[in-house]
Amino acid sequence: MTSVPHSAPISTAHGAPTPASVPGHPHCHYRDGELWVEAVSVTALARAHGTPLFVYSQAAMLQALAAYQRGFAGRNATICYAMKANSALAILQTFVRAGCGLDIVSGGELVRALRAGVDPAKVIFSGVGKTRTEMAQALRAGIGCFNVESLAELDVLNEVALSLGLRAPVSLRVNPDVDARTHPYISTGLKDNKFGVAHDQALAAYRHAAGLPGLQVRGIDCHIGSQITEVAPYLDAMDRVLDLVDAIEGAGIPISHIDFGGGLGIQYHGETPPAADALWQQLLARLDARGYGQRHLMIEPGRSLVGNAGICVTEALYLKPGEEKNFLIVDAAMNDLPRPAMYEAYHAIVPVQPRAGQAPGKLWDVVGPVCESGDWLGRDRSLNVQAGDLLAVCSAGAYCMSMASNYNTRGRAAEVLVSGDEAVVIRQRETAEDQLLKEQTLPD
Repeated sequence: MTSVPHSAPISTAHGAPTPASVPGHPHCHYRDGELWVEAVSVTALARAHGTPLFVYSQAAMLQALAAYQRGFAGRNATICYAMKANSALAILQTFVRAGCGLDIVSGGELVRALRAGVDPAKVIFSGVGKTRTEMAQALRAGIGCFNVESLAELDVLNEVALSLGLRAPVSLRVNPDVDARTHPYISTGLKDNKFGVAHDQALAAYRHAAGLPGLQVRGIDCHIGSQITEVAPYLDAMDRVLDLVDAIEGAGIPISHIDFGGGLGIQYHGETPPAADALWQQLLARLDARGYGQRHLMIEPGRSLVGNAGICVTEALYLKPGEEKNFLIVDAAMNDLPRPAMYEAYHAIVPVQPRAGQAPGKLWDVVGPVCESGDWLGRDRSLNVQAGDLLAVCSAGAYCMSMASNYNTRGRAAEVLVSGDEAVVIRQRETAEDQLLKEQTLPD
């Protein structure tokens, strides 16, 4: 297993007043007039490593995980972190060392998962478009299960497994046609979504899978979307999945595990999603009532484990007041934080060192340097700010760095993991030379 390196602690202030926390961030707070993550000064981190800079709290991740672990206490359950939310090796190691498996969606993620030291038997391979190469890679690694999403994929996986002299463990991802009541781009459980096998075709698909010699049916899977903030969609989906389990086992096909996916939301802007342990208390009560409470359960949370554990620190470059809009131009951009451009997503933006004793700030559109009108991080934000100030974009632990790009030949940001009073660089800042390594110029 690759170990996470440790750096010298960054000194902290003592005797400070009780810190004011940042909403949604349990380990991000103000102390002596500046923002801290756990016991590390964000200003000191920005001076040491530059901006844009992602800073993560390991304690926040483990606290979020602990809620799930409490919820499943005494149950036969496996928590597989959905690593697409943030796949930094050190973050994967944090969850693997805490007992988690990993949910992957590509061959590249499998390489990362194994590098992080996960037990291959605790790896779940999801996704609608697995290639033959990826299937063979995962079979050779000995992963725990493939979540299969179509009849065509079943047939191809069967062929690949037989060619290797192996049997592929499978569950079918069932699309229950349940509205998760979230953004349409991250809703995955309706009939018009690309994911899963239709609910009314699932029994026939299981019969087909059970008849293929290269496959071994293990379970059933359901994932209805992301950033879900209500309990009702989970309960609806659970009932529909359990109805199917009744029918599938009635047809003589045993189901050894039930996988309910992930999707629990976090607080971005006043949302009040249920706590993970409270959510699962309700779901387990429904499972018990239907006689499935002792079945092996699997879940794949992602955003709810890392989203509110991270911030992106950015520097104010220019103030550009206008007649209709005031623009605050910062050095982070849509290539660093794609969610606003992709989903019109809201991220709170707070000063790292608030300016005391000033009148309420102007309204600013916080925008980046990328040559796109869609390059914005926040609209109409009230901020007292001057060029050179540092700002923290909140709830940036999920689907930011994992979706970051090199658009405009911008290097991806550095990442730092904080644990107590220690701060470790877990990804170096990317340079233009790093980006050119795989490219070739034309011959003279």
